[in-house]
Amino acid sequence: MASVKIDIVGMDELDLIVNLYGQIFQPPQDHAYFRRRLEAHRVSLMMVAELERRPVGFLVGYELRYTTYYAWLIGVLPDARRMGVASQLLEAQEAWCRENDYEMVRFECYNHHRPVLHVALSHGFSIVGIRYDSRTLGNLVIFEKQLREDTA
Repeated sequence: MASVKIDIVGMDELDLIVNLYGQIFQPPQDHAYFRRRLEAHRVSLMMVAELERRPVGFLVGYELRYTTYYAWLIGVLPDARRMGVASQLLEAQEAWCRENDYEMVRFECYNHHRPVLHVALSHGFSIVGIRYDSRTLGNLVIFEKQLREDTA
């Protein structure tokens, strides 16, 4: 596993997040896409992963409910995959969530994104449901992970 540097970034680094997103996902999205979602929530988190001083991945999420954090987007550049970048982003996110007293992390992933499904399961997430996305006409797998033993 490559050792990556993970930084928490603010809205002033949104250009970097938008750029990474556009290299990983299609169609690309603009700043407004991110601002609409993040500004609608009380607490948000953006992280960037660097490998050899080059940004290679990101994670964006927000508070869904008082005790639940929602990992909205996670992405790693194709040439940096299978190096443990996503795993390290998830670990950093979990540490941040624990420090901020969240009891659960939740996220959704399209059923056809098999590598993400594997990473989620290997990090202790449980499949708790499936949701149909009428916008993309695809199924989303819903994952949750309890962070406090007394809530499991």
